[in-house]
Amino acid sequence: MSSKKAQLRALRLGRVLRTLLAAAPLLLPAIAHAQATPTLPTVKTIGTRREISLDEAVRIAEAQSEAVRIARAGVQRAEGQQYQARSQRLPQLSGSASYTRTLASQFAVAAPAVDTTKPTPPPAPCDQYLRDATATNDERLAGLEDASRCAIGGNPFSSFGSLGFGAKNQYNLGLAFSQSLFAGGRIAAQNAVANAGRRSADIELTAQRARLRLDVTQAYFDAALADRLVALAESSAVQTDNVLKQTRLARNVGNVSEFELLRAQVSSANQRPVVIQRQSDREVAYLTLKQLLNLPLDSALQLTTAVDDSAATNAALQNMGITSDTAAIDRATVRQAALTIDAQRGLLRVAKGQRFPTLALTSQYGKVAFPLNSFPQSGDFRTNWTIGLASQVPLFTGGRIKGDQMVAEANVRDAQARYDQLREFAALDSRVTINSLLQARAAWLASLGTAEQAARAYSIAEVRYKEGISTQIELNDSRILLEQAVTNRALAARNLQVARVKLALLPDLPLQNTAAAQAQAQARAQSQAAAQQQQQQSTQAAQAGQQQTQGQSPTGTPPQ
Repeated sequence: MSSKKAQLRALRLGRVLRTLLAAAPLLLPAIAHAQATPTLPTVKTIGTRREISLDEAVRIAEAQSEAVRIARAGVQRAEGQQYQARSQRLPQLSGSASYTRTLASQFAVAAPAVDTTKPTPPPAPCDQYLRDATATNDERLAGLEDASRCAIGGNPFSSFGSLGFGAKNQYNLGLAFSQSLFAGGRIAAQNAVANAGRRSADIELTAQRARLRLDVTQAYFDAALADRLVALAESSAVQTDNVLKQTRLARNVGNVSEFELLRAQVSSANQRPVVIQRQSDREVAYLTLKQLLNLPLDSALQLTTAVDDSAATNAALQNMGITSDTAAIDRATVRQAALTIDAQRGLLRVAKGQRFPTLALTSQYGKVAFPLNSFPQSGDFRTNWTIGLASQVPLFTGGRIKGDQMVAEANVRDAQARYDQLREFAALDSRVTINSLLQARAAWLASLGTAEQAARAYSIAEVRYKEGISTQIELNDSRILLEQAVTNRALAARNLQVARVKLALLPDLPLQNTAAAQAQAQARAQSQAAAQQQQQQSTQAAQAGQQQTQGQSPTGTPPQ
């Protein structure tokens, strides 16, 4: 039996050699035609390929991300609102300087007409005409008459000239001080609102960083998976071309039928659209990754982190440690919703505090001068210094305070309802994320050894086909099984890597649910609108206090 098998093998080997020698003149044009086949169009790249790992891609994306910059701006805005709220507890001190030129004054007195029928009044000073007790009665009466005539004939407002009435030049240097003593709890509530807004902004920045890391991880492994699938498709195309060449050679020597040749041609032609599709998917995946990294779209990248690295994936499985569900209250979105409730409660206290009176300590210190010339001298300035208490009590506001309180109460109830809704969404999203990770892990473990077995089966089928033992159908089935095994393993590795990163970032990630995201956006918009309204009310109150304080001129004179 062994001798017969050896003879059969020798006959088959001789037949294969004769077939190759007979088909050599026909095989050379086919090889030349294959070499002349145009390649698939590719996007031109500028410069050399840049090697980039996953960690480096995350760092580049975080430095270039617009979403992270917007979140940082939100943190800065919240910090500024903290300064605004904190400033209401501290004393306010402002300085002022002014110059006034009087062109016409109501205190200017026209000179009286000269009466030629009466004697001219004696010159001033008028008290020089008064006599002492040693003078006679006639001399004392004459002195009184001269002093009276002197006083009547002079300017009746001359003694007020030093007070600045009608002065042409007026200089005013002043300091204004105010300190809030009691505001009905509004200042404390506004500080609580600002602090809640700052903590929410910090959570938002952390959430955007986590979301960016997850997006970059997905895009990176999508590109790596696309590379793997392109390599697999191109390898399958080479295999089908080799089978076509072998089948054409065998057909030329009459060992296979025309049906087998047509089947090989169809298999080879069907593989080309698959290669084109895989290459297009890879290009889209790389464009998405470049957009996240803010790199030029025509730049060339070389990924260094493999998607199906068995050692790294097995280590990730060992360090995964899935023990319990992530608490819904620990999610970033839920924490922000809780801070929104605190902010709305603070605004409610602000609205209620409007019913209480306010008390503030005020002080005005000023230096004034009324020089006869354009510029004052050092001794021309006089001091005005006042101190007082100012209080405001709302007596009738037309229902504004009640309306503000009703709006604040509705906002508190709305924030509480949104918090409950987001907590439910967070619990569901956490369960879905853990289920996806378990599914990815199960798929990865199930794919262990399958690709190696499929590769071994295809090599055996290829040898059997060359020896004429099996048919082309068996070879195609083995190739398809190999493609499926390698694709499933690469896809399972990608899903496992992404699911692992998502679970690690889950406490800081925003919710993926569309309704939850809309609720979060609406709650954030309401919080920002309430903070802006609070700021406007504080500004208006400060302006009203300044107007009330400045209602009296620091010079003690009525305003011009």
